[in-house]
This record gives sequence, structure tokens and C-alpha cells, in this order.
Amino acid sequence: MRGWAGQGKIMGMRTWILHIDMDAFFASVEQMDNPELKGKPVAVGGTSDRSVVSAASYEVRKYGVRSAMSVVKARKLCPEIIMVPGRMGRYKEISHLAMDVLREFSPTVEQASVDEAYLDGTGLERLFGPIDEVGRRIKERMKEVTGLTCSVGAAPVRFLAKIASDMDKPDGMFIVRHEEVGEFLRTLPVGRIPGVGAKLLDVLKRLGVRTCGDILLKPGEYWEDRLGKYGSALFDRARGIDPTPVTPHEAAKSCSAENTFSEDTTDRALLRKWLLAQSERVGEDLRRHGYKGRTVTLKIKYSDFSQITRSKSLDGRTDNTGVIYETACALLDQVKLPRSVRLIGVGVSNFEARARQVTLFEEGPAGKEATSELDKAVDAVRRKFGGKAVTRVELLGFKKKPTNSAD
Repeated sequence: MRGWAGQGKIMGMRTWILHIDMDAFFASVEQMDNPELKGKPVAVGGTSDRSVVSAASYEVRKYGVRSAMSVVKARKLCPEIIMVPGRMGRYKEISHLAMDVLREFSPTVEQASVDEAYLDGTGLERLFGPIDEVGRRIKERMKEVTGLTCSVGAAPVRFLAKIASDMDKPDGMFIVRHEEVGEFLRTLPVGRIPGVGAKLLDVLKRLGVRTCGDILLKPGEYWEDRLGKYGSALFDRARGIDPTPVTPHEAAKSCSAENTFSEDTTDRALLRKWLLAQSERVGEDLRRHGYKGRTVTLKIKYSDFSQITRSKSLDGRTDNTGVIYETACALLDQVKLPRSVRLIGVGVSNFEARARQVTLFEEGPAGKEATSELDKAVDAVRRKFGGKAVTRVELLGFKKKPTNSAD
């Protein structure tokens, strides 16, 4: 096999990238918050036949249940399955704690999703000892702060770190050391490489490729001729080359919430209640991160899956729940409903951090400052006593039963 051509060292130090993946995150949060669910086959998602599984505990995965699977199929595989509704606000809360833990170890953390992140571990051995010790400390601290377990993968390059984190789940740690990269890749199934999907995998199988070692039996030009830029990238990965750095994300550019209904509807009063509930979620998220936005967007998906969006730019930026809701309702009033509605959502974009000094020429919407203070008070109560501690009069008795939600 040809020699590994990875990055090696930076300024005399061995480079390390770690990938941290929370174990069965949504389901684990539900089991932590409700001890009666521990050890039981739990899945997060809706309860209707139109629903899909958003996340599955390890207890239910052994039956073959996976995320994105229909609830109908999941129940056939595991009749004892316990479906619980998702709580994205709670998952984000724990996610923030998890990312804060990682930043205790390195300033260079790239959050890849709500439950996983990359961390630049170059030089951490000088602070914490061997990379094994770095991983162990991260796992211990994560458990201490969040109450949940995570799996850690470490390698000289990014894509190998991600593969490694999945090698010893749950609550595991797997390290691909610099001198082990070539042998590790030689027998690694090519489908384990991030980005190699079903279509490309079929093509590779027809070409006789099963492992990364098989790729290196042909020169790079061979793969470039047959697969173009994908061939070049694939050849690099088979040799352990991945120049992608760990890059902390820029500030978010938008914040939104949307829900798919268990039954399509044309009831505008019901749609407004959903917009109010979503505006609360968006407003709280904006205030928690210290952002205000100028543009409010309404999203509607009809029963035939056609979709429209309508937006309005405000005179000033806002994080105010009432302003978001009123603007979304005004946009809804302008929309005809030729078909029943399957999904509705609201979002805020065109951000600017609140820390910036507001000028005389950029004031918030008039008459809303008192309500903004009320929003902050409600946020504080909910953080301390839970999301149901305070409920708006308009939402009393309102039961949220969507098939799926995202925010």
C-alpha cells in the first residue's frame, strides 16, 4: 500500500482533531429528564401515522429503529416503543452547555450540529497530557456538566476524527494515531468515508472497490477521469489527506421555527396560534443569543407540498415576541389559502448583535420597549422553572400536536 500523506505536524507539534458526538442525544435528554424512561426503547418524534422518528435510544435501535424512519414502521419493528414529542428548546439548552464544555479545552471549536462538534486539539497534549487523557477529560467534564455521555474520536485529520467517534459508541473513545493511519484506512470500508453516499457507493462497487485500500490500487488520475473532482477527493481521503481545518462558525444569520401538522388545515385562527407559539420560541432564542433582526419571514407549505414565503423588513431590528408575531400575522392576512396548509413557520433574519450601540436613526418599533422587558422577565421565569411555567392567555388550552418541528 502507498504511504500515508497526511498533514503530520504544525510548528513542531503533532496535529490532532477531535470529533465529539453526543450519544443518542434527543432520546438521552428525554431519558435523563424522565428517569422512568431509562433503559426503555424510547424514540423522539410525533405520534400520528404521518410522523417520523427524529431520534432513537440505543435500547430501541437494537430492533432496527433509526432516525427518519416512519413511526408506523418503527412500531412494527418494536411494538413496545415509547414515542415522546421533541423539545427542541431543551435540546438546544443542553447543546449550549456541551459546546461550553468543549471551549474549556480549546478556543477552536466548530459546532457541526446540535449534538456534535470538531475541536482542534493541536498542542493540548502540553496542557493535559497524551491525547487519550485529553479525550478522557472531555468525556468526564461532559458527563459532569450535561449529565450525558459522549463519544470521542481523535485523529490527525478531520474526516478520520469523525469516523473514529463512531467506532466505539456509546460512551466510547477511539484514537487513530499518526503511525496507524495507513493500516486503519487499508481495511476501512469506503462507505465509512463522510460524503460517500449510496449512489457513489454503487459506482465504486461496480468498479470493484470495497475498502480504501482498493482505491489505492489505481493512480489518482484513474479516479479523476471516472469521477471528476469527487475522484480526486476520494483518492486523497484514501491516503489520509484532508486539509479541512476546524473553523468556528460565523454568527447565525437567521432564527426560525416551523411545525408540520398532523392534519392539514385552513383554520386561520389555528394558524395564528401556531405563529404565536413559534414567535415565542424565536424571540426567546434571539434574546438568549443577544441578537435582533430586521426581517420577519412567513413560510407556508400546502397540502400538495408547494411552498411560499413572504417577508417584511421592519424600520428597526427587534427581538420582541409581539413584534415578530404581529408582523407574521400581517403577512398571513395577505396570503390566500387556495389549499389546506400542511406546515407553517416564522423566521427572523438580517441580524445585528444587540451589543452594538443603537443610533438615533435606528430605533426599535415604537411603543414596544415595555413588552420587551416583559419578554425578558418571562424568559427568566421559564429558564428557572421550565417552559410551561408561564403561558400566554391566547395559548391557554392550546395543544401542540405537530408531526414534526424544527427551530
